[in-house]
Amino acid sequence: MIKTIHLIAACGTGMGTLACILKEMGYIVSGSDQNVYPPMSDFLNEKGVQLFSGYDPSNLDHAPDLVIIGNAVTKLNVEARAVLQKRIPYLSMPQAVNKFIAKDKKIILVTGTHGKTTTSSIMAHILYAAGMDPSFMIGGILRDFNSSFRIGSGEYMVIEGDEYDTAFFDKGPKFMHYDPDITIMTGIEFDHADIFIDIDHIKRIFSAFVKKIEKDSHIIAFNDNNNLKEILGSCAASVETYGEQAQWSFSNHMQQNSKTFFDVQGPGKAVSIETNLIGRHNLFNCVACMAAANRIGVSDTSIYTALKTFSGIKRRQEIRGIKNGITVMDDFAHHPTAVRETIKAVKPFYKDGRVIAVFEPRTNTSMRNIFQDTYPDSFLDADMVCICEPGVKKKIPPEDKFSTRQLVADIERKGIDAYYFENCDAVIGFLVSKLRPGDLVLIMSNGGFDNIHIKLLEKIG
Repeated sequence: MIKTIHLIAACGTGMGTLACILKEMGYIVSGSDQNVYPPMSDFLNEKGVQLFSGYDPSNLDHAPDLVIIGNAVTKLNVEARAVLQKRIPYLSMPQAVNKFIAKDKKIILVTGTHGKTTTSSIMAHILYAAGMDPSFMIGGILRDFNSSFRIGSGEYMVIEGDEYDTAFFDKGPKFMHYDPDITIMTGIEFDHADIFIDIDHIKRIFSAFVKKIEKDSHIIAFNDNNNLKEILGSCAASVETYGEQAQWSFSNHMQQNSKTFFDVQGPGKAVSIETNLIGRHNLFNCVACMAAANRIGVSDTSIYTALKTFSGIKRRQEIRGIKNGITVMDDFAHHPTAVRETIKAVKPFYKDGRVIAVFEPRTNTSMRNIFQDTYPDSFLDADMVCICEPGVKKKIPPEDKFSTRQLVADIERKGIDAYYFENCDAVIGFLVSKLRPGDLVLIMSNGGFDNIHIKLLEKIG
């Protein structure tokens, strides 16, 4: 009988969330990580999860009944090797999710290169607003729940399905472990250059996933993505599409103050929607969730109420503060497409000021020169751009390394003011002297960016 569970690499988003869920379910939970730092470490400590700093065989001295090993851990990790030597039972993260949380649930899985967290969050909120008491496990903090997870008694569970690899003993993507009742696929682009060779490699992974989906399952796919359309030909499950020219789409898009109004058309369906979300990409996220909700019988009234009351996700167009008429916004955007769509989405709301985009290219993909020629066009809707050297260093061959200075030069050639900075403090010093009331500072990074948001607000104030 399993009573005590230990997680190796416990401070990652997915593993930390899993640790909290297991603790809430009544298990005695501990974890270890090379970098035990806030906010996840604080969150785990608050939940009563014992944390060990650094990896060491002694972290297993309390003899856990089961160890869950995260994908950040290699087979050379001293603690993981001790697990094997001691013959302690172990699982990967998705295996544990299936065993402890999702085994009796109907899974609504959200996959794709972009929009997974937002789409998953909207879906979970719709089910909750409809009184369906859902469970969810998502890679972001939902404002309406102040949590990235929930364990409900309802039959559905929403899971954000990651294409990243599972563990050193399972190099396949995490989403291959789930058997979804409904799958929302938001599109396929190249990303995760540390594990994928090229776009064809990624398409093969998604194709394998589509082929394994049971024929009585259902897929809701973004029709405006050619890579996704290519792989759906081998699908045995039923498919509905959403997009510009698809079975589900939207029209009459209008923005008033901080609200968005639009009409959704689906098979035999026409619904007017109001939401706090902005941007074309977010409206399509809503449409995908509406198609899924319609599939399982959620009423139009419940869908309308849910989208109207959805408060969003932390780090997705999140306003961190307003000082002296200057707005500081945080967003997780890092892929060129996400950067472009995020800037385009916020631009109409700051007509009396400038949109100043601050970008830190710190992902495994953006630190390589794969998108060197693509990134400049992502900033065309910004009025000013600040590019900062990433705060993390990774071993990348010089010939493959992304050049932040080159990006600045390329943006300038397109007629937009762009500036290069070596660190966060340099960005802040520059902005304080340039900002004026009405401006939006849109800070985009998938990391903490040295707490630039709070530091900047303090300096402005």
